[in-house]
Amino acid sequence: MISPLPFNTFLLLLAVSFSICGVLVFLHPRLIRYLRARDDLVSVQAAHIRCTPRIGGLGIFVATLIALLLFVPEKYQVFFALFALTLLPVFVAGLAEDLGWRVSARGRLLAAAASASLAVVLLQVWVPPLGIALFDMMLGAAPVAIAVTILWATGICHAINLIDGVNGLAGATGLLIAVGIASVAQQAGAMGFATVAAALVPALIGFLLFNWPLGRIFLGDAGAYTLGHVLVWLALGLAASNAQVSALALALMFFWPVADTFLAIARRWRAGRPVGAPDRLHYHQFVMRALMLLSGGRLSKGAANSLTALVMLPLIAAPIATGIYLWDRPVAALVAWVVFGVLFTLSYLTGMRVFRGRRWRIVARALKVPDARHRTAI
Repeated sequence: MISPLPFNTFLLLLAVSFSICGVLVFLHPRLIRYLRARDDLVSVQAAHIRCTPRIGGLGIFVATLIALLLFVPEKYQVFFALFALTLLPVFVAGLAEDLGWRVSARGRLLAAAASASLAVVLLQVWVPPLGIALFDMMLGAAPVAIAVTILWATGICHAINLIDGVNGLAGATGLLIAVGIASVAQQAGAMGFATVAAALVPALIGFLLFNWPLGRIFLGDAGAYTLGHVLVWLALGLAASNAQVSALALALMFFWPVADTFLAIARRWRAGRPVGAPDRLHYHQFVMRALMLLSGGRLSKGAANSLTALVMLPLIAAPIATGIYLWDRPVAALVAWVVFGVLFTLSYLTGMRVFRGRRWRIVARALKVPDARHRTAI
């Protein structure tokens, strides 16, 4: 595939994202005194070991805006200029939380819904026919399709934020999805969508150079929610404007964050806890603690954090690659959703059963786990 993004544009967007993230890392010790107090190291879901700036999304946001306003083909300029306006509610709410102003999860979800509603109004885009008779019958009424669109777009923003738990995971997942959307857009001849999706790649690389493996800066809520918003609306816009593109195949690219979100909801509901309450049982947290146990306590928390993304990325890439391959085959894409859903659920439940079982405790003792600090409960 020939990149729809000129190399000099790629370098410019990479430099913008990298420079902003680098400045934020350098200035963080000087700026932290001006931020409202917060200590993420003691949060339930924390997987890092030092105070780290959570505003890496700013570099991605600025680079994305530049791409939307300056580098899309002329015939798409008005569309993507309007699209740029829809980023503001979700980005501002996320940034306020990152700066310590304590925007609740409900508040951030409402902001994501506001950005999604604004996109529907300004872009006149919502879920198109899916190529499955039963689904298309339910989505035939525009109000139903619009409601489903807003729910889906809002959920994706939150889902990207939920997988932002270890170094490199959310950023690399977003990068893979962007590559997938760009690939399908090129096959469909939709060069505006291909260009914007491809522009996310250097924007994310500039951030990832600081985020992985050392975790010098995090994506934050502004970055995660904005990234989710941009990706989901690129997918929706591409499917809505190109009848041959399967919306189900594009949705398959978001499989991992969606599956992890549904798993979290089911897990908390079964435990009688609020579905929005944080915990340490996401798939990536399970993998990280399993790596520490398998190493016999020799793998530090920081090393396990960074290694987790490498272990998981092939699993995340599989449904994305499948979505690219099935880009114009909705029935096959639906079957793929079911297959990946079964595999995801069985792998998680099997892993939990193994690492909680008596046999594993015997293996852990044989590996000479040094002390209780390394025997994190799973």
